[in-house]
Amino acid sequence: MRSQDVPRAFATPLDRPAYPPTRYRFTDREYLSITYRTDPEVLDRLLPEPLSVAEPLVRFEVMRMPDVTGLGDCTEAAQLVEVLYEGERAEFGLAMYVDSVPAISSGRELSAYPKKGGSPRLALEGDTLVGTLDYGSVRVATATMGFKHAPMDPAEARAELTLPTFMVQVVPGYDGKPRICDLVRTRITDITVKSAFRGPARLQLFAHALAPLADLPVHEIVDAWHILTDLTLGPGEPVHDYLAG
Repeated sequence: MRSQDVPRAFATPLDRPAYPPTRYRFTDREYLSITYRTDPEVLDRLLPEPLSVAEPLVRFEVMRMPDVTGLGDCTEAAQLVEVLYEGERAEFGLAMYVDSVPAISSGRELSAYPKKGGSPRLALEGDTLVGTLDYGSVRVATATMGFKHAPMDPAEARAELTLPTFMVQVVPGYDGKPRICDLVRTRITDITVKSAFRGPARLQLFAHALAPLADLPVHEIVDAWHILTDLTLGPGEPVHDYLAG
């Protein structure tokens, strides 16, 4: 490969990148999402400026993704904080755990999704939707929700799923110091809500050194929904450069 050809490579490995150069379309993406109230003091320590908290609300969700363009079949669990940015309601992606190397690589490199390896699962067991997250052999989250107890307005479901999401992208230089440190904004687009229901829910979080979801304890369940969609992830856009001072 000639030197002028190297910058044309999409990603590494050069001869067969870990993920393809495509826009990711999700078909039959299924969410189990539980919003809960937590300790505001803990959120203050974790949330980066210029984001702020109106209420100490956290969303734990498990997403079953059986058909993703270029990535195939994967499942993800995430912990997100409800925030305000310039007065607009949004979410901050605190951590995401995925069972797919291509999904982890593309999410971290193409955008700023805070993805790492994990073993999430979403399944219907009788009349109960069950979402779990294991880190290695250790259970760190169990979510349960009654299946299709109350219809959810599709417009409300669409509004919840298309909230702006903020993340911090940190790319170290070869000296170990940050080369990129940005607050990044992204948003879901091209969304079709196929099914949306609310139901009674419970969430248990278990302490773990490297998957510290339980650092944001569950004080009160505020909302829970189960949504089936087709959607496209929008590109990330840097909105704040922490290295600029």
